[in-house]
Amino acid sequence: MAAGGSQTVSDRGAGRPAEVTPGSAGEIHLAGVTRTFGGVRALDGVDLDVAAHEIVAVVGPSGCGKTTLLELVCGLQAPDTGSVRGDRAVLMPQRDGLLPWLSAIDNAALAPRLAGASRDAARAQAHPLFAAFGLDGFERARPHELSGGMRQRVAFLRTLLSGKPVLCLDEPFGALDALTRREMQDWLAQALAREPRTVLLVTHDVEEAARLAHRVLVMSPRPGRVVAELAVPASRTEAEVLEVRERALEALRP
Repeated sequence: MAAGGSQTVSDRGAGRPAEVTPGSAGEIHLAGVTRTFGGVRALDGVDLDVAAHEIVAVVGPSGCGKTTLLELVCGLQAPDTGSVRGDRAVLMPQRDGLLPWLSAIDNAALAPRLAGASRDAARAQAHPLFAAFGLDGFERARPHELSGGMRQRVAFLRTLLSGKPVLCLDEPFGALDALTRREMQDWLAQALAREPRTVLLVTHDVEEAARLAHRVLVMSPRPGRVVAELAVPASRTEAEVLEVRERALEALRP
């Protein structure tokens, strides 16, 4: 997890973790961002603006720098050139990362605990959300006792309880089967309607991007550049979702 601070990076070299220059509440702004690893350029001149409470999905081929983009927004990496401005952001990786020796509620409450809250106070923050997110009755369960979808809900709760206004979600449903994944897509849409946040979502599932996001950004093969930006109609009918998916797939074709 990383919070924003005050720095614009132009020559960080090895890319040590850097704090992000503060921006307006819940917004993200990248300008001319490049990032290179060992002579291989991962990102090349990326510009990105995300408004408060907007959900933007990023799709692209493997190795095009999608995860790097999220880590830059969270301050876990620094760009070689360009600037990153935005509000405090937290990263939810693909693997849920639940600690097997902790109960579900203590896993969810980990962020406030690390921030200095007592165990009882942290649990008190997490407890009301368990019922709201379909986890009522599973507060004391250990991770191995939960289904894949339930584990992801706990991980998302942990991310929300970090208190950051910007969520960077890296393939949050990538390890789930197709049926559970669709259920979790519907659940995430409802959760974000209940607890609005600015969201940058990386996914390999183009249809998932169209179902969840207000905009879909398509990235080129490495070095990653934004090659298409597709607005998703607010009505989000099945036909509209499929049209956005087809346009994104067309942009992804060589």
